[in-house]
Amino acid sequence: MSVGATVTVPGRLTMRSAWRIPPVAVVSVVVLVLLFSGWFFPTERYITPQRGFGYALGILGGSMMLLLFMYSARKRLRWLGFLGPTVNWFRFHMLLGLGGPLCILYHSNFHLGATNSNVALISMLTVAGSGVVGRYIYSRIHHGVYGSRLTLGELRSGAENLQAVSRSVAFIPELVQRLEAAERHILEAGKSLPLLGFAKPLIAAALALHARWALRAYVSGALRIAVRKSTVIAAERTRLRRTAFAYIDKRIAATRRLADFQAFERLFSLWHALHIPLIVMLLVAGIVHVIVVHLY
Repeated sequence: MSVGATVTVPGRLTMRSAWRIPPVAVVSVVVLVLLFSGWFFPTERYITPQRGFGYALGILGGSMMLLLFMYSARKRLRWLGFLGPTVNWFRFHMLLGLGGPLCILYHSNFHLGATNSNVALISMLTVAGSGVVGRYIYSRIHHGVYGSRLTLGELRSGAENLQAVSRSVAFIPELVQRLEAAERHILEAGKSLPLLGFAKPLIAAALALHARWALRAYVSGALRIAVRKSTVIAAERTRLRRTAFAYIDKRIAATRRLADFQAFERLFSLWHALHIPLIVMLLVAGIVHVIVVHLY
């Protein structure tokens, strides 16, 4: 066996895949360690914002925050295609959104200062927090970490594929009709709460749980009636119940995923409309801070 070979055990993950740590987890751990270290460690003994390393951190952090705009420019201006794929700039955008605030926090020694400094710092932290929230919403409507966008059609086709196998439970009257009614009810959840889209997944989850319970109860009742009329159904009662329950669970699960997608897509649109003004506010506050510091 070569030194670099991968050991594989049937039915188990390879040793390499078992020890592979996602890059997002590594970055998250590093950021948390740096935040906790800066918060509890007396950085003011070694770093001062006015000169030396502390001043350099302020310049570096401010420059990184300015570079955040390159992602928006690359995404909207086609002639910037020579800079590389948009997905790479998105990754760079996320790293800058973490690295810039970290540098600024160390630059300020994790303390408030003059009014103009406080406005710039709070604006930056607001934008950074908004970016973390947006990244979470983004991950809910995309495949993987940096994958392609989920579409409503993909989830609908998944639900249609489940409906196509309804012949296996055709012995139960009205099951498919009841399922479709339950699906419509779940998908319309929270429709009257456009500004509270975050509540839709919770409402959809509750409705899905109730629908699953009600449909299973219907199947059990229908089976009890059918058993009295047919010895064949009586002999296959357990298998038929298991098949019907599995079909119900798959349909309801697919519908709930679809409802979640709709909710997070709406939330992402609202977040994006809020995030842009926050970035503009940060830019103005940063420029004012730099001018005031160097003038006075």
